[in-house]
Amino acid sequence: MTDTAKPTDREELFAFLDRLGISVATVNHPPLFTVEQSRALRGEIEGAHTKNLFLRDRKDRHFLLTVEEDATVDLKTIHTVIGASGRVSFGKAEALMELLGLTPGAVSLFGLINDRQGAVSFFIDERLMEAEIVNAHPLTNEATTSIKSRDIARFVEATGHALNILKLSA
Repeated sequence: MTDTAKPTDREELFAFLDRLGISVATVNHPPLFTVEQSRALRGEIEGAHTKNLFLRDRKDRHFLLTVEEDATVDLKTIHTVIGASGRVSFGKAEALMELLGLTPGAVSLFGLINDRQGAVSFFIDERLMEAEIVNAHPLTNEATTSIKSRDIARFVEATGHALNILKLSA
């Protein structure tokens, strides 16, 4: 995303998915900021639920990791898996908005639609991709969108990103 471009909104995301022939279902809910809040308020949304890590390395390269909500990611060693320069740390909220058009609490793979420069490397856990349905925030933490895992590849590639499926969690 450039400084002058406004982030894609939820309705634009849904129109993009529709143009790709990707069918999704969305449930609105109060804002959720943590996995724990998500568990308490999600209701009966079927499928795997996600946890997302927006990370940066010492060369200021950025990474988005999407894993199943209960997955454990070792931040001391994950750099060796994703090809980061040395250990990673959490990316700053400003970079999250600048690169993915997202605020903390709304991070999900759908933010890739806003990374028009390809500045963020995307990785998804292989265990998560085994689920038929994957749930993620649609650019806002006030809703959860269900997408078939097989459609994630089409979405990610349509945003100009590579779909890197790796073992990210313990």
